[in-house]
Amino acid sequence: MLEIGLLTLFLFAAFLMSSIWVGLSLFGVGYLLLAVFKPNLPLVSYTGKLLWNAVSAQELLALPLFILMSDVLVSAHLGRSLFSGLAPWVSRLPGGLMHVNVAGSTLFAAVSGSSAATTAIVGRVTLPELEVRGYPRRLAVGSLAGAGTLGFLIPPSIIMIIYGVAAQQSILELFMAGVIPGLLLATIFFCYIAVAHVVSGGVTDDKVYTWADRMRGLVELGPVVALVGGIMSALYLGLASPTELAAVGVAGAMILSAVRGHLSFTALAAAGRSAVATSAMMGLIMAGAALLNASLGFLGLPKAIAGQIVLLELSPLMLIAFLLLFYVLIGMFLDGTSIIVMTLPITLPLVIAAGFDPIWFGIFIVIAVEIAQITPPVGFNLFVIQSQTGHTIGYLFLAVLPFFLIMLAYAMLLAIFPEIVLWLPSRM
Repeated sequence: MLEIGLLTLFLFAAFLMSSIWVGLSLFGVGYLLLAVFKPNLPLVSYTGKLLWNAVSAQELLALPLFILMSDVLVSAHLGRSLFSGLAPWVSRLPGGLMHVNVAGSTLFAAVSGSSAATTAIVGRVTLPELEVRGYPRRLAVGSLAGAGTLGFLIPPSIIMIIYGVAAQQSILELFMAGVIPGLLLATIFFCYIAVAHVVSGGVTDDKVYTWADRMRGLVELGPVVALVGGIMSALYLGLASPTELAAVGVAGAMILSAVRGHLSFTALAAAGRSAVATSAMMGLIMAGAALLNASLGFLGLPKAIAGQIVLLELSPLMLIAFLLLFYVLIGMFLDGTSIIVMTLPITLPLVIAAGFDPIWFGIFIVIAVEIAQITPPVGFNLFVIQSQTGHTIGYLFLAVLPFFLIMLAYAMLLAIFPEIVLWLPSRM
């Protein structure tokens, strides 16, 4: 069994280093393993049925719709509205306008479902503004990279849809389970920024905002808040399925874009092309991972690995700490979708046997994927900020390191107090 594991790692590394797409790499490794170790299997017909089942689940219909909603909102240039709407309300807090990174990311996360999109649209406006006003650069980019990960945790979340389909769990329950942990993590980020500002003796914004400015800010935020409120209310009250909600969200995003004067055929076509490309990439990864997981299942590798972990006789919390370290390590090289669909057949049975709820584990694994977003060398949030600032990945990781450590500790906090995750779904 060790030989099969080593061969799998070698083949996957060889495919990736040859610059083949991740989805095709997963498919290639799975196909080769079946061809070598299961030569009597009717590969063509088996593979065709497996791939169709992997990408045709009804719950996956919400995925391209939420991606399209995010792309339409990006085309509406919401970053400027978020900054001008939030600045009057946070300027007097310790840390000042730095809090716009977190508050803006939290708001946009609630309508986008994408971490990279959240980081891009908020950072495009906040980073230049913070630099002009003299805020410390390292804390500015670090808080943006950390807060941008909230796009995965606060519903609607693309990663939660993928986990729900792969783990056969309710996507609606997963969405609701992410609300309190997402808001709590945002609050912890607020507190850290305030403390870091006080300790470092950072600048204070000299601009004085009046109540009239604050009211105008609310008007700027009104459409976004209305869209967020509509989505969250429909989720909690069970008025729509995730797929129906995604379709309504696309319509809401188009209306918001039209109100802001950015709705055009060109913008919609660009958003559609982007959504198709992203959805196809995720579908290819899920299809490739399905074949790889099936081949490994035929060979008994997941069961063997799980058996070796059981022999370690780890306590439930030690098991979670071990899995968190495991996810951080593989997150250095793989994207979130690949991480979930590749590892779930091994890790999910382990955590269920240890007494953890699969809905809870969904939120835990989302946080692990969030950490991967800010971990070099393959940290997508870092790449987004690098494209905006020109800083090296090393500089950006040092800037985001405090938020990286906060998220590690936060993941373990949720393991100690799982009620933080499970309370709201249990009240639906």
